[in-house]
Amino acid sequence: MKVAISIPDPLFEAAEDIARVRSVPRSKLYSEALSHYIREHDADKITTRLNQVYSDYDARLEAELTSAQSEMLQHESW
Repeated sequence: MKVAISIPDPLFEAAEDIARVRSVPRSKLYSEALSHYIREHDADKITTRLNQVYSDYDARLEAELTSAQSEMLQHESW
């Protein structure tokens, strides 16, 4: 599919340089960049959703466990 977009000149020139160095067509470079952006954005959505799920979870340790961990750490040599 062909799409016409407007981007700032410095961004266009930087992309042209990268495409030239990599010996790839401009359209392939833009497709790769957009694919990368979409993957990163999807990862952000996953992180946001996981944060929502675990925000309802009480992650505090029981007092006995905290006490036992503190006791064990006193015997460790750092």
